[in-house]
Amino acid sequence: MINKIFIAVVILAIGIFGIFRIHSLTHAMTEKDDMTMTDSKKTDTAIFAGGCFWCTESDFEKVPGVLDVISGYTGGHVVDPAYEQVSAGGTGHVEAVKVIYDPEKVSYDMLLDAFWRYVDPTDSGGQFVDRGPQYRSAIFYANENEHQMIEASKKKLEASGRFTKPVVTDILPRGPFYPAEEYHQDYYKKNPIRYKFYRSRSGRDQFLEKTWQNEMGMVKDMDSKMPAGMSSPNMMSPMDTMNKGGMTMSEKHMYMKPDDENLKKRLTPIQYKVARENGTEPPFKNEYWDNHEPGIYVDIVSGEPLFSSTDKFESGTGWPSFTKPLEPGHVIEKEDKGLFMNRTEVRSKFGDSHLGHVFDDGPEPTGLRYCINSASLRFVAAKDLEKEGYGTYRAMFK
Repeated sequence: MINKIFIAVVILAIGIFGIFRIHSLTHAMTEKDDMTMTDSKKTDTAIFAGGCFWCTESDFEKVPGVLDVISGYTGGHVVDPAYEQVSAGGTGHVEAVKVIYDPEKVSYDMLLDAFWRYVDPTDSGGQFVDRGPQYRSAIFYANENEHQMIEASKKKLEASGRFTKPVVTDILPRGPFYPAEEYHQDYYKKNPIRYKFYRSRSGRDQFLEKTWQNEMGMVKDMDSKMPAGMSSPNMMSPMDTMNKGGMTMSEKHMYMKPDDENLKKRLTPIQYKVARENGTEPPFKNEYWDNHEPGIYVDIVSGEPLFSSTDKFESGTGWPSFTKPLEPGHVIEKEDKGLFMNRTEVRSKFGDSHLGHVFDDGPEPTGLRYCINSASLRFVAAKDLEKEGYGTYRAMFK
């Protein structure tokens, strides 16, 4: 009888211990989950405007402790503005970025220090090549503590004597932030060649390097390793008049891609193979590799203007080579890992034709070599531009 009681007590004790152990484990797991949830919430946001948001996004994403950067619009009175609205002016919005960061790794003060090294804070009319109030620099504060930190940081910059002109960067309360269209997000990653070309000629890096010299540190943009060049009034700006697809409305209706059945009838076998099946024509045995006549080259499928003879050069490769596109918005870049190589493929925007590849071994002024298949192109001589409907380019050859 005593043995049975002893055994029952032992079993009861084991049961109680087991229940307690399960409860402890459950509590520990819950506590761990709570810590994980707490850790995942340890982020903060900051909003800055520094001109072209392609560049500002790229700069801030290189700061240690920054988790994400979103390009967008803020500071204006129009709700959920579209790209073309902001570019036209009148909305009050500026191109800006929302910086999501880990405050345990990078402080708000450190972000402010980085920001001053990304902009010209003395320019009230825009930033570098991009002109207009939608490109002005600004810092948006979320609370009075941030406001005081910004003011203190600004006074410190002014007292440094680095700038001879007054610092005019706006300091404003934070309002609604509207993310920009998808094609603007991570633009420097999606279109690296075009981004480098734009940035190197915007005047931004030339100004920053001259102003800060050897003090750029972690904020120096390594994406802009392009040949030095001055900004041009004709260079591409991200604020072209576009719709949300990244094209002008007139272009969308002007350049169309025929269906595949019609293309097979219209194109020669080599044209179809190259443009539609990503083929490559033989070097030195193609139509335009040694063409020296003045004119422009348009897409064989859609007719959209792509390159000009004024940018064509002898590369010695046996394919037509150009230093830059005639219309940058018509040439799309894509990563190409075929043939066991990492290359940048270029395609036409509207015709979606495979054109060739772009390399960074070209001559000045861009340092680029657009190596293009003749089979993807149609040449329009300068004397025929108006007759063919490309009269807007005639002035280039006078």
